[in-house]
Amino acid sequence: MENLLTLLGVLIVIVGFALKLDAILIVIIALIVTALTGGLGVEGMLELLGSSFVNNRGMAIFIIIMLATGTLERNGLKESAAALIQRFKKVSAGMIIDIYGVFRMIFAAFNVSFGGVAGFVRPIILPMTLGTIESRGLKINPDHEEELKGMASGMENICWFFGQVLFVGGAGALLVQSTLKDLGYEVTLGQLAAVEIPVAITALVVASVYFYLKERRLSKKYYSADNKEEM
Repeated sequence: MENLLTLLGVLIVIVGFALKLDAILIVIIALIVTALTGGLGVEGMLELLGSSFVNNRGMAIFIIIMLATGTLERNGLKESAAALIQRFKKVSAGMIIDIYGVFRMIFAAFNVSFGGVAGFVRPIILPMTLGTIESRGLKINPDHEEELKGMASGMENICWFFGQVLFVGGAGALLVQSTLKDLGYEVTLGQLAAVEIPVAITALVVASVYFYLKERRLSKKYYSADNKEEM
C-alpha cells in the first residue's frame, strides 16, 4: 500500500495535465505529495532540492534563461525583433539565418549558449526572418513559415554541434579525446581544436549556401504571383 502511495504524485501529474491545469502548480503539488508519501518530509524534500540544484547547475541556468525569455516574449520581444528587421528592406530571410549562423559559430567556439531553439531562435531569429517578408508588404505563407522554422533551427543545431568542439575543455572535445585515447591515439585538446576549425568552417559555409538558396527558391514559389519580392 505504501508503494502505491508513492505513485500518487505521478497520478496528480497525469490528471493535472489532462485537465490542462497550471503546469508549474501541478509539478509543485506532485513534488510535495511525493515527498510526504515517500517519507522524506518537508526537511528532506528541501535538502534533496538543494543538492539537486547544486549538482545540476547547468540545467538550472537553462531554466532561468527559459523563464527570462518567456517573460521578455510576453512583453513584446518577438514584435520588437520583427519591427527592427523591417527597417532593412533589402535583407532577406536567408540572409538573417546565415548571419545568425556566423555569430552562432563564433560564440559556440567560446562555449556560449544563447538558449537554443526555444530560448533564442523561436523568440528572436524567427520573427526577424518573418519581418523581412512583412517589410515587403507580403502576407506570410504558412508553409513558408514552417520551412523557415526548420531552417533557423537547423542552422542553430549545425553551428552548435560543430562549434562547441572548438572550445578547449568543452564536453564534446573531452568526449572525442577520451574516445581516441581508448583507440590508442594520444591527442591534446589544442590539436583537436586545430583539426576541427576547417571542419566547422566548411559546415558553416555549406549550410549558409544551402539555406540561402533554398530560401530564395521558396520565396519565388510562394510569392511570385505578387511580384513584390525579388530574391
